[in-house]
Amino acid sequence: MGEKGIFAGMPWWVKWIAVPVLVLMVFGSLIMSALGFVIALIFKALLLVVLVGGLIFIVRKFTSGSSSKNDW
Repeated sequence: MGEKGIFAGMPWWVKWIAVPVLVLMVFGSLIMSALGFVIALIFKALLLVVLVGGLIFIVRKFTSGSSSKNDW
């Protein structure tokens, strides 16, 4: 049966406009919450990378500075 059987004899706008609008009305909040979760997860991952990179930079800067002072 499939898609052609369900939409057989229907106008084009039912398949391409009415059905997607109904899907968005029913599942819109679920889609938006999932999208918001993914965006928040990506943001937190990038924030973690920046913070770890900054920590490594600061530790290397201070440890290299203190070891050069001890060499003298």
